[in-house]
Amino acid sequence: MADKPVALAQKRLMDVKLGQLPSWLGTRDFTPNGLIGGVRGGYERYYNKYINVKKGGIGGVAMFIAGYIALSYLWEYDHIKHDRWRKYH
Repeated sequence: MADKPVALAQKRLMDVKLGQLPSWLGTRDFTPNGLIGGVRGGYERYYNKYINVKKGGIGGVAMFIAGYIALSYLWEYDHIKHDRWRKYH
């Protein structure tokens, strides 16, 4: 049996085809409460998948810290680049 068709607004981003992307983005809630809800949902999925497990290790926390370090470097790269090019006399 084939699965029942799902409304475009109910699909997740990974299930949307490239041609459907503009109309799918039109169904999203871009208000501040909608954005906060999206971030909160992503955090809960990450927490339940990597942190809140029975036989958990340091992997989930290490992944979060590595991501934070990478983002911090990207945000500060312009400043680091200018410091590297500066000549000290």
